[in-house]
Amino acid sequence: MKPSQIKRLSRLYQRQFPVDTVYANEQARELAELSEDTGRQLGLLIDRQGKVAMVLVGDNRSIYIPELPRARMSSGRLRGLRLLHTHLAEESLSQEDLMDMVFLRLDSVAALTVSEGFPVSVEAAHLLPPNPGEKSYELFAPVRWDRFDHDLGAITTAIEDEFGRQADGQGLGSDEDRALLVSVDETPRPVQELSLEELAELADTAGLIAAGTMIQRVRQKNPKFIMGKGKLADLEVRALQANASIIIFDQELSPTQMRNLAEITERKILDRTQLILDIFAQHATSKSGKLQVEMAQLKYTLPRLVGKNRAMSRLMGGIGGRGPGETKLEIDRRRANDRLTRLKAELKQVRRHRSQTRERRAKAGLPIVSLVGYTNAGKSTLLNTLTQSKVLAEDKLFATLDPTSRRIRFPEEREVVLTDTVGFIRRLPPDLKEAFQATLEELDSADLLVLVCDASHPEVEEQVEAVRTILDEMELGEIPSILVLNKWDKLDEEGRAAMRNIYPEGITAVAVDRPSLEPVVEAILQNIPWEKQGT
Repeated sequence: MKPSQIKRLSRLYQRQFPVDTVYANEQARELAELSEDTGRQLGLLIDRQGKVAMVLVGDNRSIYIPELPRARMSSGRLRGLRLLHTHLAEESLSQEDLMDMVFLRLDSVAALTVSEGFPVSVEAAHLLPPNPGEKSYELFAPVRWDRFDHDLGAITTAIEDEFGRQADGQGLGSDEDRALLVSVDETPRPVQELSLEELAELADTAGLIAAGTMIQRVRQKNPKFIMGKGKLADLEVRALQANASIIIFDQELSPTQMRNLAEITERKILDRTQLILDIFAQHATSKSGKLQVEMAQLKYTLPRLVGKNRAMSRLMGGIGGRGPGETKLEIDRRRANDRLTRLKAELKQVRRHRSQTRERRAKAGLPIVSLVGYTNAGKSTLLNTLTQSKVLAEDKLFATLDPTSRRIRFPEEREVVLTDTVGFIRRLPPDLKEAFQATLEELDSADLLVLVCDASHPEVEEQVEAVRTILDEMELGEIPSILVLNKWDKLDEEGRAAMRNIYPEGITAVAVDRPSLEPVVEAILQNIPWEKQGT
């Protein structure tokens, strides 16, 4: 551009724009002249006091908005900036314009159409708070450039007030604790809804609030973003309307999808695997549990140590793109690999120690009974009631991670070791399954498995099947087992009849009620190979 053009553009920073409309008429004429003179689209980011925060110069078709400062940002608030830009051809607000408004959370976006150095028409749009029609934004019809009569300042104030009322009405903590749960899958909608219910429980265990859900059924997942760009815009608006700063996907995201999503939105992106890993990290108390979680986290993170990080410079491949960012990346990878090697060595020691403990138990001739089951089925509560222990038992997924063993004396002077194990879950991350092999090795030496299920859960059949599948995968299907239908008191007569029909071999129980466990104790006594104690 010519020095005179740059000088004229710089003067735009001195302009004071009205707060109740798009521009003053003389400002529209100035922008039209400048845009025609340069042959480029021009854009202004204007704050709520009418001051120009940034002047953008594009080409004849588009403008590029650089990464904006994160000041004043909160998931339930708009950015406090509006975009006014010129169009050199008679075109409406483009999809890209609307996407910029959504992902940058701009107060509004307006396009001034210019022809032969004169303003022609103006079109504007703004985001919407939660509404029955679930609309993302309001698009005003184009009008002659000097006939725009919408008060954008009042509209912005009303929108933010509505967002504030929504947040206060929900009364559910800060935006940093709120998450929008998303499922993008080929499975039918009812299946996705049930899976999101479990994801909501996982979020609750992690200390998050499920602020809303979004479901999309697709024939094929988008390899770049997992969902289409248009649906992503709906997702961003839904997160804004729900005052959620975190978006959690029920599916595992590839490193590419994770990176692309992080670039397009300023919200924190998590997937199901990360959420489970975070829960395990919060709940691991023993040395072995912490080692296993760290190992799983490193394995998950390693392939995602790529490209762009706020702590690293932007990277480009090839000549001209090498630099300190690449060096930092390689150092991170090497450190992660070295740490993984050390963790594997330490876990071997853990396995050796546990193996010695199991051998001592075997020499003592005590039969081992292991409690297995889906997470939150009531295994720890059952252990506490039978052994009068105080193992942590909460109505949350994965409250117990570390195996706990207790001796229990049954009638006729018979003793067994009762072991509580980590709960199972469908679609357990492969890295986590491998890392927790040391925990689940406790099951190898079990003489009897007590499969505890939550009989009141709507997906009890799927949960029991998931546990049995994992046991088969670990080649533990041959160990004798009994099925305990826990939380029997939560079922009505119709539900109890259905359960008896599905699982006629099941033993009914209420883990918190000691007398109700007598049939469970009898079944354990009948199924244990007592020859271990020489009886």
